[in-house]
Amino acid sequence: TTTLVEAIVGAVERRGVPPERVLALTFSRKAAEQLRDRVTARVGRTMSSSLSSTFHSFAYGLVRRYAPTDLYAAPLRLLSAPEQDVVLQELLTDNPESVRWPEELRAAVGTRGFAREVHTVLSRARERGLDPDQLVALGRDEGIEEFVAAGRFLGQYLDILGDLSAIDYPDLIARAVIEARMHRDELRSRFSHVFVDEYQDTDPSQVALLREIAGDGRNLVVVGDPDQSIYGFRGADVRGILDF
Repeated sequence: TTTLVEAIVGAVERRGVPPERVLALTFSRKAAEQLRDRVTARVGRTMSSSLSSTFHSFAYGLVRRYAPTDLYAAPLRLLSAPEQDVVLQELLTDNPESVRWPEELRAAVGTRGFAREVHTVLSRARERGLDPDQLVALGRDEGIEEFVAAGRFLGQYLDILGDLSAIDYPDLIARAVIEARMHRDELRSRFSHVFVDEYQDTDPSQVALLREIAGDGRNLVVVGDPDQSIYGFRGADVRGILDF
């Protein structure tokens, strides 16, 4: 992080990059605040609050800014974890419109553990940029009936979120990638220098977001340690830093 602070200070102080054209991303609100405070202390003047942000906060800002106003019935909001659990449990109840899961899973469908497993599969799919149809196709190509059912379930889940004018954390990054792709030129002109801390903790969708904002040989500086990649259980992929 000290390396990243010095890189940002070097861009602002020595190369004259306007602070508002600098974007620094990390993974927790506390880390983002500390990064901003350390850069401010080094340059000896107040910096804009947009200098550093978490991936999810930045993505939420993108989606709120660019999502078509007629896409949602009400202002878009981020779904809380308890709300997400309620939606999943309601969709997993047995009714005529429910997704039919493979026979060997039927007995587990109403349990809390099964809901957690489904949520994990949906999250990993969205982090890898898969939409419902692509997840169904993957299941058919690989002969994995669970993925076929999960793809259909993902379609229902996203429809419900749309009706609620809500978005969850995995889908937030996926939608931000879509918006960043559509507004790539504007974002690249807005942020001339992008910095990322703890890069070993990125997942494929976050890497895709960075490609849109700072790909094609632009000014992108990342720091990280592959030996500290410990968040695979929530989607982090160490290949992000190994292949950088």
